[in-house]
Amino acid sequence: MLLRKAVPVLALTVAAVLAAPAATAAPPATAAPTVAPTGAAEVDGLRALAGANPVVVVGGLSGIAAVYEPLAARLRADGYRVWIYQLPNLGLGDITASAAGLRGYVGQVRAAAAGAKVDLVAHSEGGLVSRYYIKNLGGGEAVERYVGLGTPQYGTYVANIVSFLGLGSCAGVVACQQMTIGSSFLTALNAGDDTPAPVRWTTVRTWQDELVRPVDNAMLADGATNVLIQSRCPLRVVGHLGLVLDGTTYTVVRQALRDAAINPNCLAL
Repeated sequence: MLLRKAVPVLALTVAAVLAAPAATAAPPATAAPTVAPTGAAEVDGLRALAGANPVVVVGGLSGIAAVYEPLAARLRADGYRVWIYQLPNLGLGDITASAAGLRGYVGQVRAAAAGAKVDLVAHSEGGLVSRYYIKNLGGGEAVERYVGLGTPQYGTYVANIVSFLGLGSCAGVVACQQMTIGSSFLTALNAGDDTPAPVRWTTVRTWQDELVRPVDNAMLADGATNVLIQSRCPLRVVGHLGLVLDGTTYTVVRQALRDAAINPNCLAL
C-alpha cells in the first residue's frame, strides 16, 4: 500500500528531473573570488586553514551549476577556493564518461591551484561520478577528502520504479539505469573496499530524501564517516536538494573539510 501511494510522487519527481534544461559545465577559469571578506569567520573557528585544498563541488543529475552556487558561496565565505563541476549532458549519460570528464576538470583545477590536492563535495549522482574517478581513474592521487550528499551509493528504488511504471528501463536514461539497485555498474563500483586510502570519506544523508530510497543506501562501508542529519537534529527537515541548501548540512560539510569532530548545528540557517 505504501508503494502504491508513493508511486505518483516518485513519478512526478523523476519526470521533473528528466525535463530539466540542458547546460554546459562551467570551466575552472570562471571560479569566483576565493578570499573570504573580513569578519566572515564564525564563532566555531572553522574557517579554511591557510593553504586549504581547493574544493570542487560536483553536481548531480539535472543539476545545472547555478543550483550549487549557494553552497559554493558558503564555502568561499569560509575562505575556500571553489569550483563547480556540472556533469556533462546534465548527468543523463554514462557515469563512467562523467567521471572521465571530472578527471580532466580536476586536472585543470590543480593546475590553477599550483598542484594542490582537491576536496570533493558531491551531490547525488555526482557522488558516484566522484567515487568512480577515485577508485578507477587515478583520483586517489588527486583527492584528499570526499563528502557525499545524498548519493545513492548502493542504488535507489526510485530508479527501479521508473521501469515499474511502464517507462521501460529508466526511459532510456543511462545514468538512471546505472543507479538502479543491483545494477552491474553499482555491483562493480561497490566491489572491494568502499573507501580506499588515502582519501578521507564522509557521507551525509537525510530521512526526508525523496530520491534516495532506502535512505541508508547513501552510506558507505569500510570506515567512512556516515552522518544522518536527524540523528543529531531530529526535527530538521531536509530533502534531497535541501542537502545542498540547508544550513545544518553545511555545518557537517565544513567540519568534514577541516577533519573536525562532526557536531551538526541544528539551528544553522
